[in-house]
Amino acid sequence: MKSNAGVLLLVCSVGGALGAAGCGPAPIRPLSFPDPEVSCPAGLISWKLDVVDRRAEPEATEKAVASIRSGIQDSFPGCRWNASSAEPEGGAPTITVTIHRLGVVEHDRYQDAAAEWTVTATNASGSTLTEFDANEEESRPAYSGADEEALNEAFRKALQRTVKGLAAMQRLGSIRPHEGTLLAAGSAAAPPSKGAVNR
Repeated sequence: MKSNAGVLLLVCSVGGALGAAGCGPAPIRPLSFPDPEVSCPAGLISWKLDVVDRRAEPEATEKAVASIRSGIQDSFPGCRWNASSAEPEGGAPTITVTIHRLGVVEHDRYQDAAAEWTVTATNASGSTLTEFDANEEESRPAYSGADEEALNEAFRKALQRTVKGLAAMQRLGSIRPHEGTLLAAGSAAAPPSKGAVNR
């Protein structure tokens, strides 16, 4: 988590304790970013999607989780999304979004919003396919509706970064293990496939 994350969360906690205009949840508008060339990440048809709220002061957790979940699912309409409890034997490809910050606070007559989470995608055996952070901040002068405007813009940018990061994954079959790993050594020692040409 970035260093300014703790500052925002601390201000949120103090603001809420004092009853000041702090981190009351502003409504997040539903968004999606479908790409006609990527109907489902990594060329798969099925993923498990976990969204976990790890904020120090979670507020409106169900709404935050639902907003991120629906944004990702609607961005990949070709996917079948398995429930967390419906994991088949041997595991399942999983996308996990861990929320660090998602809220807005008034500070020095400005509404400061942040949307920050970590995205991790693993294959059925648990190997990491991709991992990246989406960290966006927006600020608006403290006028009526500024909190909602700032939060929705930060959320929009973070969700768009998330969808782009997931869409950029290679097809699982074409991913090559890092050199020096056991997977790479096993791949190198494997006999050539039938019909392969030795040069």
